[in-house]
Parts: sequence; C-alpha cells; structure tokens
Amino acid sequence: MAGVVLGEPGRRVLIPAGARLAVWGDPIAHSRSPQLHAAAYAVLGLDWTYERRRVDDIRFGEALASLDASWRGLSLTMPLKGVARAAAREVDRRAELTGAVNTLVLDAAGPRGFNTDVGGIVRSLAEEGVVEAPRARIVGAGATATSALVALSELGASEIDVVARRPEAVGPLSALGSALGVAVSAVPFDAETFDAVPVTIATLPGDAPVPDAAAAALAAGGGFLLDVVYGHWPTALSRAWETAGGRSTSGLGMLLHQAVLQVRAFTTGDVTAALPDEPAVLAAMRRALESDA
Repeated sequence: MAGVVLGEPGRRVLIPAGARLAVWGDPIAHSRSPQLHAAAYAVLGLDWTYERRRVDDIRFGEALASLDASWRGLSLTMPLKGVARAAAREVDRRAELTGAVNTLVLDAAGPRGFNTDVGGIVRSLAEEGVVEAPRARIVGAGATATSALVALSELGASEIDVVARRPEAVGPLSALGSALGVAVSAVPFDAETFDAVPVTIATLPGDAPVPDAAAAALAAGGGFLLDVVYGHWPTALSRAWETAGGRSTSGLGMLLHQAVLQVRAFTTGDVTAALPDEPAVLAAMRRALESDA
C-alpha cells in the first residue's frame, strides 16, 4: 500500500502508508488517545499505528531525536507541552499565545507544533450551546488555564476572573489577557461571593481539594461549567453545580474535539481543514470514547 490521497480538490495530500504516531507524557497509562486515534484512522482507511509511551521532560529531546522517517506525529500531554513548543520549528497561533504544544507533526524539515486544546475547549462548549461568553471565570491558574483563557477570548470574552489559591500565579494570565484585549482579574478562593458569569472553566486536577463553601459559592451564578477533568468524575465542583441546579460537563468533550483537530494535523498538516466525512470520523471517535468509559 503506497498511501492514501485525502483532501478536497486543490488541497489533496498523499498520506504515507504505515505511519507511526504516539502519545507521550508522564504519567501516560491513563491516556485514551490510542483508542480515539485508532477509530479515526480506521474510518479514513489508513493503516497507521498509534501507541503510548512514558516520556518525561528530561528525556524528551533524546526520545524525539531517536524517531526515524516512519514517524508522522506525536500527541503531547503533561509535562511535555513546554519542551515540545521549544522543539518545534514553527507553531500555530494558539501554540504561540499559550506557549504550549500538544501536537507535533513530524516531517523532514523539522517538527511543526500545534495547540489543539484551545480548539477542543471551543468545540466542546459549542456542543453544549455555549458559543459566546462576554464574561467568564477560570478556576485554577496552571498550564491548562492558559488554553482556557485563549479559548474564552475566541468566544468574545472581554472580562475573565481567575480564581486561584495564589494570586501571584495569575500574573502570566493577566499579561496574556492584556495581549488579547481581555481584562483578567485575580480572585481568591476564600471570596465570600463571586460575580455571576455565563460560563466557568475549571482547570484544577481532579483530586484537588475544594472547600465546600468555595464550591457552593462558585456554583451560585457560575453559569455553565466545563471541568476539564475526566478521570476523576464527578469532581467537587461538578457536585456543587448539580446541587445548585446548574449544568456541567466533564473534559471528555474537550478530549474528543482536540483529538479530532490532531487527526486533521497528522493527516493534512492543517487543523483548519475538515477531514473527509468528518462527521463519520467524529462519531467513530465518540463511540470509542464511550466504550472505553
């Protein structure tokens, strides 16, 4: 099998046969990416393999240099998104803004980096009917909060409150907000009340402790909750939202949609170009995710 031609007329790409891909990170055993990608490539008729490998940021450079021409790309999870950004010869705008690369497309000229987490958030919220958010809240100020901030800016947010245990951790997010024209305010967890917003994105680890009083205050007027966690569900925040009668969703939708964008990148090199019969690809990936739950 020499390969498969994909794409619309004028944008067709010859996809090599037998290409190899993987998801790297530490830890990595929990990753559902192999199931998602295998389902996509089966629909696309590609005989590609996708595996998982435990790689930390210390060993990343050596591991990347060891890959031969059979490798098409890598999905990167923590703690590799920063070192992947440094290794990329060029990056897309979302990766440039966040400083984080979760997708590397490998070719002879050198790795190209993408951040599909931002698009995963935007597309996941759209599925829940959230297509604009003039004001919003982010809970947590870690690496994922950066992608959440960029995603919310794309949904039209001009004001974002970041709830963090350490107000100084919000500094980099405030600087990014200024570059995007978004006013970012640091709010402590122990605030008695929080301003009402139409959408909240929680970026805390799934096992992060959240005091009951803080969770209840965040849920009151917190709008729709996207909690990026999916391995520790329900979370303290999602339970508070349920008690308050609010709507919430886990990070599974974000995981699904960022993977679709990765498949676009790996097959065509363009995350903005829809896949051939993308609805069928998305449906197969969703089934794989649900069957693995």
